[in-house]
Amino acid sequence: QVQLVESGGGLVQAGGSLRLSCAASGRTFSSYAMAWFRQASGKERELVAHIHRSAGDTYYTDSVKGRFTISRDNAKNKVYLQMNSLKPEDTAVYYCAARLVGQAAYGYWGQGTQVTVSA
Repeated sequence: QVQLVESGGGLVQAGGSLRLSCAASGRTFSSYAMAWFRQASGKERELVAHIHRSAGDTYYTDSVKGRFTISRDNAKNKVYLQMNSLKPEDTAVYYCAARLVGQAAYGYWGQGTQVTVSA
């Protein structure tokens, strides 16, 4: 199993940047694909970005392409989401999630961190 703890959220003006971090427990972090999801108030949770366990394969939802970058450091058991050119519509609770290779769904979740972008 893996436990996830996010940090780095906060309030930022439109056009600003934030870097989210997710610290994972356990000794098999490199066995997990990692992702960032977000859920805005009144909306369904959506996948923002995904990174394969070897960091060689990433995915971004269209609305964040060119602005967000997902990365991971397997030696530190961390995954990051660098968010640039933030927009008010990026306001949401951001969740870190882990999926063990071979499993279909993300089975491990952090508690979430609030990101608020003011106009």
